[in-house]
Amino acid sequence: MDIVFIPQKPREKMLKLGIESLTDVELLALFLRTGTQGKSVLTVAREMLKHFGSLYTLLSADFEDFKDIPGIGIAKYAQLRGIGELARRSYNARIVVEESPLLSPELAREFLQSQLSSEEREIFMIILMDNQNRIIKHCRLFSGTINHVEVHPREILREALKVNAAAVILAHNHPSGNAEPSKADKLITERVVKCCQFMDIRVLDHLVIGHGEYVSFAERGWI
Repeated sequence: MDIVFIPQKPREKMLKLGIESLTDVELLALFLRTGTQGKSVLTVAREMLKHFGSLYTLLSADFEDFKDIPGIGIAKYAQLRGIGELARRSYNARIVVEESPLLSPELAREFLQSQLSSEEREIFMIILMDNQNRIIKHCRLFSGTINHVEVHPREILREALKVNAAAVILAHNHPSGNAEPSKADKLITERVVKCCQFMDIRVLDHLVIGHGEYVSFAERGWI
C-alpha cells in the first residue's frame, strides 16, 4: 500500500512542529494569509521569493517593485514592510530592554544587521559596553552618503568616556550590498583603535554590514 503524503498548511505545521520548522515559503505564506485568484497562498509566496531572490530583498523592496506580481496590492505590501520593521524593533528591544544583557558576537551581529542592512546611506554605529561586555549604550554616531561616511575617532572616544565604557564595537553599512571593507574602512578602524588605546578602551570588533552578509574585522584577525 502506497503512503500518500498530504502537505500540512503552515499554521497547522507550526502548531505541531514549532515555528522554526517552517520554510521561508511557509513563513511568508503565514503572513500573507491568502492567495490570489487561481493560486494558493503557498504558490504566491514561492513565486515572490523566486522573483526577489531572497527574503531580505523581498522585505526591503519598494511598492513599485511589486508591480509585476499579480494580487499584491497596498495591503499585502504593508504587511511585508511591517514584518521587516517588526523584526528590526524586536532586535532593538532585545538588546536594550533585557536586564544587563551580555553581548555575544552573534547577538551583536544580528542586532547590527537588523539596524543597518536596509539603510540607503552609510550609517556608522557604536555599541558601548562595560568590562563584562554588558551593554551600556548604542547609538548612530555618523551618517553619510550612499558610499561614504565621515568618522571622527575623537567623537567615538568622547561618547565612550561619557558612560565610562570599557569596550566598544564599531559598525557601518555598505548600501551597495557588498560587505567587503574598503581601504578607508581599514584606515579609520586603525585610527579608532589607536585613539581608544590611550584611554584603555578596547575595540572588540568592526562589523561591515551588507545585504544578507557581513564582514567582521575580529574574525579576520584585523583587530
